[in-house]
Amino acid sequence: MGEEVEQHAFTRDDRARYRQKIRRSLDVFASMLRESRFEFERPLTGMEIELNLIDEHCDPAMRNAEVLGAIADPDYQTELGQFNIEINVPPRLLAGDGNTDLERGLRASLNNAEQHARSAGAHMVMIGILPTLRKEHLTMESLSANPRYRLLNEQIFAARGEDLDIRIDGIDRLAVTTDTIAPEAACTSTQFHLQVSPGQFAAYWNSAQAIAGVQVALGANSPLLFGRELWRETRIPLFEQATDTRSEEIKAQGVRPRVWFGERWVTSVFDLFEENVRYFPALLPICDDADPEQDLERGDIPELSELRLHNGTVYRWNRPVYAVVNGRPHLRVENRVLPAGPTVVDTIANAAFYYGLVRSLADAERPLWTQMSFSAAEENFHAGARHGIAATVFWPGLGYVPVTELVLRRLLPLAHDGLDRWAVPAAERDRLLGIIERRCLAGRNGAQWQVDTLHALEADGRERREALHEMLQRYLPLMHGNVPVHEWPLPG
Repeated sequence: MGEEVEQHAFTRDDRARYRQKIRRSLDVFASMLRESRFEFERPLTGMEIELNLIDEHCDPAMRNAEVLGAIADPDYQTELGQFNIEINVPPRLLAGDGNTDLERGLRASLNNAEQHARSAGAHMVMIGILPTLRKEHLTMESLSANPRYRLLNEQIFAARGEDLDIRIDGIDRLAVTTDTIAPEAACTSTQFHLQVSPGQFAAYWNSAQAIAGVQVALGANSPLLFGRELWRETRIPLFEQATDTRSEEIKAQGVRPRVWFGERWVTSVFDLFEENVRYFPALLPICDDADPEQDLERGDIPELSELRLHNGTVYRWNRPVYAVVNGRPHLRVENRVLPAGPTVVDTIANAAFYYGLVRSLADAERPLWTQMSFSAAEENFHAGARHGIAATVFWPGLGYVPVTELVLRRLLPLAHDGLDRWAVPAAERDRLLGIIERRCLAGRNGAQWQVDTLHALEADGRERREALHEMLQRYLPLMHGNVPVHEWPLPG
């Protein structure tokens, strides 16, 4: 959810000062891009995984403060809901044994954290939406203690001026009204980071946008919310609605949503930061004392804290990131489309597919985005979220095609080539992309396993609520076993 904040109220002067500062920061950012003051010679990858906490009955455990205290590891941090925590995986190179080391290290870290969570009366679950969540779990009291979350809640509802209606039509229909952003806490995701050069940023961002629908279709793991079977990746429409600052009248005027796929291919990372400033009023208009123009003139690296904080309150599915690490600035594409889980090995396979595919597409002589409309990419994104691994998507040269056929025929070879370019060892490449291949052949991802298991339990006579709890109880040992989800057994 971004950085902590100390200021809890804002005046008109605060907003005016912020507007002037962020526009000056945007000018400084443009100067830095022209002067190529960025680190990109050894591009690194990173990962964040948001986790749910449950009690012994598989209900949400509102204990993240106690769990984080027990884990006592700075890689683990608070998240929006008291039943959420997040692990930040340290950056590393893709080349060599990076994926093997990442999988081994992530499993060890999560196993250690799970042991400590148990001492605080909780268990950790990697899943897109906790299927045992009920509406009464998502209230103002369920928000984490970090003041940033309550401040964001106040600012979002001040901008809206009214309660929030969440409407999702899927297999079932959901219609709820809420006066907090707490439903956003239901959405737990996996985020992939890729460091790129300023000159390559647009190609990588456009590539990530173009394949977002495919990613979410293959990786869907959020089919259930409040006991309803909705989209295969319900996290997408829920997140889009849960932080919407627009009233119905503002929507009708064409004002952009803060959870945003975007509306065009870009030619520079500057396009995205400039859109943020032009289209979105500040939710947290907080200024520091730094003068970015003077910093740049002295040869120092500006932190651009206002630009970064504002960027953190515009929730693009592929977000640009500017950061300064060890005195050197860099740019990253933050890929935010996938849910958490279901296993570490599935997560690493999803990462390998993403990193390999965007590398091939970004390097292509004829860019994919010159052959495909931006609206088609957005349509694919929502088709993948709605239908999951059974989705049909549009692809240049093929028209509308089942997503599994597209991956098997066209995209896996591209991902294979891209991982070669990243210098990923052949055995590791084949192991991870083989998981994606077999998932497509089996037609089973996390979402499909969840609903198939739920339906089988209900057919066996369980009521929906009991079946949801039993399904999650069966999910947990399979998740810990780290066997790819396409091999998970079904009841019967």
